Amino acid sequence: MKAKTFRTWLEHLQSVGRLAVIDKKVSLEFELAAIAKKLDGKKSTYFTQVEDYAVPVVSGICSTRVDFAEALETDQYEMIPKFIKAVTSPLPCRLVEDEEAPVKENIIKDNIDLMKMFPIPVHHEKDSGNYITAGLFIVRDPVTRKQNVSIHRLQVSGKDKLGALILPRHTFHLYKQAEEAGRPLECAIAIGVDPVTLLASQASTPFGVDELEIAGALRNEPLEVVRCETVDIDVPAYAEIVLEGKILPHVREPEGPFGEFPKYYGPRSDKEVVQITAVTHRNNPIFYTIVPAGYEHLLLGGIPREASLFQTIRQTVPTVKAVHMSPGGTCRYHAIVSIKKRNEGEAKNAIFAAFANSFDIKHVVVVDEEVDIFNMEEVEWAIATRFQAEKDLIVVHGAQGSKLDPSTNNGVGSKMGFDCTVPLNSEPMKYLRIQIPGYDQINLEEYINSEASIQSVHLEGEKR
Repeated sequence: MKAKTFRTWLEHLQSVGRLAVIDKKVSLEFELAAIAKKLDGKKSTYFTQVEDYAVPVVSGICSTRVDFAEALETDQYEMIPKFIKAVTSPLPCRLVEDEEAPVKENIIKDNIDLMKMFPIPVHHEKDSGNYITAGLFIVRDPVTRKQNVSIHRLQVSGKDKLGALILPRHTFHLYKQAEEAGRPLECAIAIGVDPVTLLASQASTPFGVDELEIAGALRNEPLEVVRCETVDIDVPAYAEIVLEGKILPHVREPEGPFGEFPKYYGPRSDKEVVQITAVTHRNNPIFYTIVPAGYEHLLLGGIPREASLFQTIRQTVPTVKAVHMSPGGTCRYHAIVSIKKRNEGEAKNAIFAAFANSFDIKHVVVVDEEVDIFNMEEVEWAIATRFQAEKDLIVVHGAQGSKLDPSTNNGVGSKMGFDCTVPLNSEPMKYLRIQIPGYDQINLEEYINSEASIQSVHLEGEKR
């Protein structure tokens, strides 16, 4: 499996020419992020000299849909069905002994100083400081023993302390339960895991589903995990780095601003605090960072959302063919839906289903199945030629949206749906797409002579 571990995936990227080695000395403040951003969607970056650190930094391990599909050993059209199957059929992890877990090769419990140990970057101009952006944040439900995995922005607030933005989802629920009981919530932050496990961490699941088990299902084999040193948490055995700690009860400290996925800053406010209790890491560890609002960040959130969105729409419109959360819509706000239309009104039902799936979704475009929803030129063409606002537009005002969308009023705003499907009773020729017979079968290499030139008789010679 190409993506069995973080390192096997890097080896694969190198073998296919999609890994850029940066051996010039770079700064943690902005320079590293700027270079990674320049290569965003093109190549992964491997920085060997980050200031005076011995630890290299990697970014951009999956910044295209093809990258993620390759890691999942499928293609981009079968990626969502495979993800849905894994979410519905998770595979329990395999707990291994410390001796079998590379992440236990080094164990540090005293004198922890995160910034001395690891090259943690500053990404954007107004960011409040150094941020861990690619750590799997793992907590455990003390009642069911099930774990929950998510990714949060983590500000380095002290030698052994992190400020965390924890949104009101599963981890927040478990933390509030612990806080109300007057106790901290144990956690572990795994940095540098394979892209399959990384993607699984973002699955939209009911409370009580362990995302590491979804990773196992995607891999078709149990994910190997190991118990932490100071907290009752199981972490991927082949992670590069693990930070163990506790979210402190009744403690809030300033965190932010921080450049977020909408390409604006999340504001500064008092947030939860993580006290680090231990650090474990592989020999010669690699630090992994995600440049916020880059393709890697957007797709990592978007692809699992597509799986959830597809399932929700299918309950209302069984003939849904595919869905796409577009990068231009930050892979959160814009959804394009392809359906095989059998009844009038189905496109509008698909729009309402999409809005119900996630409050983040702001604009929905529904098209017929022959429109390539991964080609935004095709989508724009469908809007231009198959949509009339008088009959095909749905507008909802005063709906809950994303608080990170600055155009909303503290997260409350308007939503729009575009029905760009062809009316079932239309005349056959009216919406018949033009085509050239044999176009798809043409192989240009059989026709183009790269060594030939314009015939001499067609050149402008000297005037006689």
